[in-house]
Amino acid sequence: MRYSNDVAIVAFAQTDHLRSTAEVSEVEMLIPVLRSALGQVGLEAGETDFTCSGSSDYLAGRAFSFTMALDGVGAWPPVSESHVEMDGAWALYEAWVELLTRESGTALVYSYGKSSPGEVRDVLTRQLDPYYVAPLWPDSVSLAALQAQALIDAGDTDERELAGIAARSRTAAADNPHAQLRGSPGPGPLLAEDYLVQPLRKHDVPPVGDGAAAVVLATGDTARRLCARPAWIRGMDHRIEAHSLGVRDLTDSPSTRLAAEGAGAFDRPVDTAELHAPFTSQEVVLRKALRLDSSVRVNPSGGPLAANPVMAAGLIRLGEAAARIHRGQSDRALAHATSGPCLQQNLVAVLEGETRP
Repeated sequence: MRYSNDVAIVAFAQTDHLRSTAEVSEVEMLIPVLRSALGQVGLEAGETDFTCSGSSDYLAGRAFSFTMALDGVGAWPPVSESHVEMDGAWALYEAWVELLTRESGTALVYSYGKSSPGEVRDVLTRQLDPYYVAPLWPDSVSLAALQAQALIDAGDTDERELAGIAARSRTAAADNPHAQLRGSPGPGPLLAEDYLVQPLRKHDVPPVGDGAAAVVLATGDTARRLCARPAWIRGMDHRIEAHSLGVRDLTDSPSTRLAAEGAGAFDRPVDTAELHAPFTSQEVVLRKALRLDSSVRVNPSGGPLAANPVMAAGLIRLGEAAARIHRGQSDRALAHATSGPCLQQNLVAVLEGETRP
């Protein structure tokens, strides 16, 4: 969807993403991030007009776990609040619609996930078709390996190219102090690693870790007052593939392409793309669907191959793209988020900076 109303990301904050944060609860992990995002624009807890969060009870291991996070938000006096049981990118979408359609002028969006307490590969099987697929317990890495092998069989990529994607991503993450994995020895040594699930090796797979992120949205002149160079959301859309993996072409992502068209991504070139591609093979699919050529800098933050906190990694893609606009490193950026196995559901947003007179 594209609208003339001006809504921008004016602040972004994230944790240092770690393999385990057993010493803190989700709320304790989240509070510094919320304070940082709000503090960047001079706001206090409870001062935004709307709050929306994204998380998963499956990761937390208890029902309605998101209500505890409201202790960190400042839920009293009562705030206008909502929650999505998805990655925080979809919470940002809801907040964006709220700002477009109501009188709200600011919104706080946050998400968090702790994958370290359990076996996230098994937890994610609960997303699958409950009758025919989930009872077989195919884990997320095995399903991604099926997609990678389909790409190789189709001639769309090979293992050396996948190793190059991993090396580039983790080399870029060397400049990201929040990344869980930083630096790479290059494609050659990576190809010497053992397979996890053929044709995927360890470098093809995202790290398991904990983390949280938050952004602040604002409209019109409020955004210009709060931020020197707002990242204006020029369009955002999300689409979904068929639930059954057996009826999909895993080498393509029509939902990503449709979301990109809806967001206006093909109207003019972008200079930066933050892609939520947890597996190297998925970057190949997304580049094709989004028509990204070599002139576009992909995942300068390192992307989810450097840090992939489940339920926050998609929101981080939007935040990283916005941060580059804030710093003057990008003029028009694309951000992508995904949810579900093999890029099942996809969200695309187009962000732009502006040159003031």
